[in-house]
Amino acid sequence: QVQLVESGGGLVQAGDSLRLSCALSGRTLSFYAMGWFRQAPGKEREFVARISRSGGATWHADSVKGRFTISRENAKNTVYLQMNNLKHEDTAVYYCAGDMAAFGSSQPADMDYWGKGTLVTVSS
Repeated sequence: QVQLVESGGGLVQAGDSLRLSCALSGRTLSFYAMGWFRQAPGKEREFVARISRSGGATWHADSVKGRFTISRENAKNTVYLQMNNLKHEDTAVYYCAGDMAAFGSSQPADMDYWGKGTLVTVSS
């Protein structure tokens, strides 16, 4: 059974950095394209970033482009989200998700597996 566990969230100040990790167990990470999504209170879950199975292609939402970077280490079965220059509006629960399609998707409904999320709070 595939399980995804996020870690690395916390309370930071605007301008700080955080690195989120997502560890996959139960299968080999290289089978999945991976994505990060987030959900702020009272809002719908939104796409943040995704990475292809091989790691050769990445996509980032316009709102985080230039500040966040998705990466993966298939040998460690782990996906990362490096978040720099955090803003108050980045406050949300961040979810890791896996998709068996080669390049993944930006649509939450297309993802096959989800973690339980990690909370990121950015104080202004």
